Parts: sequence; C-alpha cells; structure tokens
Amino acid sequence: MEYLDFELPIKELEEQLDKCMIIGAESDVDVTETCKQIEKKLADTRKDIYKNLTAWQRVQLSRHPNRPYTLDYIKAICGDTFLELHGDRTVKDDKAMIGGLGKIGDQTFMFVGQQKGFNTKTRQYRNFGMANPEGYRKALRLMKSAEKFGIPVVCLVDTPGAYPGIEAEERGQGEAIARNILEMTRLKVPIIVAIIGEGASGGALGIGVGDKVLMLENTWYSVISPESCSSILWRSWEYKEVAAEALKLTATDMKKLKLIDEIVREPVGGAHANREKTFDILKNKIVAHFTELQKLSPKELVNKRMEKYAEMGVFNG
Repeated sequence: MEYLDFELPIKELEEQLDKCMIIGAESDVDVTETCKQIEKKLADTRKDIYKNLTAWQRVQLSRHPNRPYTLDYIKAICGDTFLELHGDRTVKDDKAMIGGLGKIGDQTFMFVGQQKGFNTKTRQYRNFGMANPEGYRKALRLMKSAEKFGIPVVCLVDTPGAYPGIEAEERGQGEAIARNILEMTRLKVPIIVAIIGEGASGGALGIGVGDKVLMLENTWYSVISPESCSSILWRSWEYKEVAAEALKLTATDMKKLKLIDEIVREPVGGAHANREKTFDILKNKIVAHFTELQKLSPKELVNKRMEKYAEMGVFNG
C-alpha cells in the first residue's frame, strides 16, 4: 500500500500494530490489550483524517496509485459477462477510452469510460487516460448502438483531460467532444454517469452528460486541474491548494451547485482502502437509478435531461 503525505499517521499506527502482532506470535507475551488499543487509535485516526479532508487532499486521493480504474469497476460489477468493443470505424481503436456490453443481473448495460494505466508501460499504452478524438467517436458509436437496441448506458469518468496534442486537434478534438455532448442530450435510453476519479475539463464532459450524474466522495470535477489553474493565475504550481479550494471542485461543492445528482460515499480511507465494498456500493447505485429511469418513456427521458441541463448555471443576483 502506498501512502499520501496526510496518511502518514495511519501508516505509523499500522506498522505499530504489525510489530505488536509479530511480538505476540513469536513470544509468550500477551499483547491482546495493546493490539486492541492500537486498533482503536488507528480507527479514530482514520476517521479524523478522512472526515476533515481539504479540496487538495481529495484531488490527491482521486489520483491515488492504488485507486481502482474503470476496467476494475466493470470487471467487478459485470464479471465474465463484459464484452469489450473496439474502434471508431474511422481512424483506430483508442486505448484511453474503453467500452462494451456487460450485465448486472439480467440487465444488459453499455459501459463507456476512460482507462488509466497502473505502471509506466500501461500508462503509455492508455495514454494516461487522455482520449483522442477517435476515443470520443468510439464512445458515441457505442452509445448510438445502445440506443438502437434499447440498452441503458453507464459512463465512468476518470481523466486528467482530453489529449491536447497537435494530431488530436488536427483530427477534430473539440468537434468530437461537442458532438458527444449534443448527441448525449438527446439519446433515447437512460444514461447514468459516475465520476470515479478525475473529472477534468472537456475530456470529462465528452462522456459526462447523463440523466443521473454521480460523484464518488473523493473525486473532483472541474474545468481545469488545480495545478494548471495555479500556473495560469500565479505562474507557479505552488498555489495548487489555494486553486483547489477556489475551483469548488469537490463532490460536496458540485452537489451544492446542483451540477451533480448524488454523492456516492466511499469506505473510510477511500475507494482504494476497500475496493470490493466500493464496487458493491456503485453497483447498487447504478441498479437503483436505472430502476427509476426505466419507468420513463424515451420522450420523458430526453425532456427531463434537457430541462436539467438548461437549469444549470442560472444566477439570481
């Protein structure tokens, strides 16, 4: 397990607990009471740390190297039923954007999401979760196929942004994202979106339009990352913590601003601390929201979705 700076008190207590248990196992000394005291202190410390996280600390948690990625969620939720689909039928198959059909119980869903890598080789292979235009066009092709066959769509967002390279711009990065936003507003099947890590800029919006938009507790959703915001405003990354607070990018902020529908609570310690529990929580949320959305006709779905987004950003002076 890797630890972030603010998690170091937890690391120290876990090491103490391990040593205590080793002493108990290797000698006749009864360490039961001592271990219990350390366990209690560890539980209390965990609660205190994760109850009072700053915006920047939540950004750090969303990027935790042990945090589960899109394919981890899909495989845990769908098991062997997941069938990945490839290519945009124009350029190539973008490895940063994945999608395919999977079942939860007897219900088939079309899953779409950005995929990051877990080591140097896979990060390069997945382009650090930054999709090219063909990735967004693949996502749209899969969503239109889902619409054709009446299959609900689940989008899992986890990207530091769309790929900003020259070749991506040449192939129409902005148009691909704008097209997805337009088409998703009028898709005639239920769309459930979940921010599972980073939700940055248009890269997130390209698969981020939904009837229900959920955010895991330790994720962020914003037009720009705190580091980039800091470098633009202060010509330095030093003010990233100030920028994180000012951007109002946490799940709590987004819910308050009515830009998302629900905050999905994570286990104490974050999604990486208890992956199985996190997978179960999100799976249950998807099923619950789909159960509600399937009662609506395609026309009602689209109208409600349009109304929801039209009301965003209304300011009463």
